Amino acid sequence: MQERAGRWVGLSAHRVMICDLMHFSRKLPSIPVQRRMRLAAVVEARRQASPRPSWPVIFAKAFALVAAEMPELRRVYLQLPWAHLYEHPISIASVAVEKPVGPGAGADQELAVFFAKLRRPDQHRLAAMDRYLKWFATSPTKNMGLARLGLWVSLLPWPIRRFLWWYSLNIEGYFRSRQYGTFGVSVYSGLGAASLHPLSPLTCVLNYGVIDEAGEVDVRVAYDHRVFDGANMARAMAAIETALHGPIAAELRGEPARAPA
Repeated sequence: MQERAGRWVGLSAHRVMICDLMHFSRKLPSIPVQRRMRLAAVVEARRQASPRPSWPVIFAKAFALVAAEMPELRRVYLQLPWAHLYEHPISIASVAVEKPVGPGAGADQELAVFFAKLRRPDQHRLAAMDRYLKWFATSPTKNMGLARLGLWVSLLPWPIRRFLWWYSLNIEGYFRSRQYGTFGVSVYSGLGAASLHPLSPLTCVLNYGVIDEAGEVDVRVAYDHRVFDGANMARAMAAIETALHGPIAAELRGEPARAPA
């Protein structure tokens, strides 16, 4: 039987947006760092919590608690008007969320990745941030101004798109931090897999694998080496594990909030 030829599949607006994102992400000299964390006590505290917050929210808050004490985690490298670092006063987590888009329903819809912004995750309760992420995952795209703007930009000719991306990433640190976030959280360990080196235009992207039965997990952070060095990231990851066992586990157990050290 003669084999039939395949077919062309056009790029959706979302796929164009991801292509542009990867174009600028691969220009960043990121280095992945991994730490094996023992989180059995945190796993047990989360199991007994009601409501039970998602792990991306837990890790986002732990990272933000550390970033409040380590300002280099809130910095970004900018090229213009000359090469310099911009330090944002607060943390803004950019959490990757998969949701269906496009016409149709069910299997006819495309699964697309958008980025939910969590402002000051170190100052908010885990349950409140988890409710927001669930709303973000189920709310229509038309209700999300930034996501709608990103899809609209994807419809422009590529020279204009690339210029808008470049301008927003390199000119003004305040605007960039507000729109893109100061760090990212991108995981799909719930599907039994993990990325070894996620690409992103952000200074730091946190990623973790599957938590085993002993409560141990490999946690990775890919960071921009232009902003700080590996020793800083190693100390930050140790502090993240400490935060998970400290204020995060205490909140999961319902203990009163304590003042930061």
